[in-house]
Amino acid sequence: MRAILGSPGNRVQGFLAAGHVCTVMGYEEYLPIARQYRVPIVVTGFEPVDILHGVYLCVKQLEKGRTDVENQYVRSVRRAGNVEAQRLMRVVFHVVPRQWRGVGEIAESGLGLKEAYRAFDAELRFPEIAELRGRESPDCISGLVLTGIKRPLECPVFGTRCTPEMPLGAPMVSSEGACAAYYRYRRPLHAPEA
Repeated sequence: MRAILGSPGNRVQGFLAAGHVCTVMGYEEYLPIARQYRVPIVVTGFEPVDILHGVYLCVKQLEKGRTDVENQYVRSVRRAGNVEAQRLMRVVFHVVPRQWRGVGEIAESGLGLKEAYRAFDAELRFPEIAELRGRESPDCISGLVLTGIKRPLECPVFGTRCTPEMPLGAPMVSSEGACAAYYRYRRPLHAPEA
């Protein structure tokens, strides 16, 4: 989020924060981001009604000039998250730089296995996996979509060579990604004549 908000061409005005992550991590870490960058952040679930309600809450904050962290996903997320799960994560993982598809490497944005657990590291056991990380088609503009600079329909391969069945970029991979949502719910450019 900081990488996106701190970029010179940033146009993002608010975030829907991933409820599954916040179920474990809570949402306290979003508070300084909302204050520093003056953006609303709404924690949501993944059901269509959750996402729609999250968008509504985010827009409502924007209209009122508020920049708070709001929890739409109260049935699963608590402010502090799951403290025991966080403790176990600190035992097994440490923070590392991570390559993000379409965006590039971001410092302190990923988790890596600690030395005691390196024997279970798939990247070490299968080096070809590490080579695949972050690689995307040069025709894909997913980085521009992920950072809010372009819309999925502005991509030259959207809906032709890039579909949910054959995704070229991260926003088409998962069902909640911007490109996948545009693909699934887009309307025809020209309505058929009656």
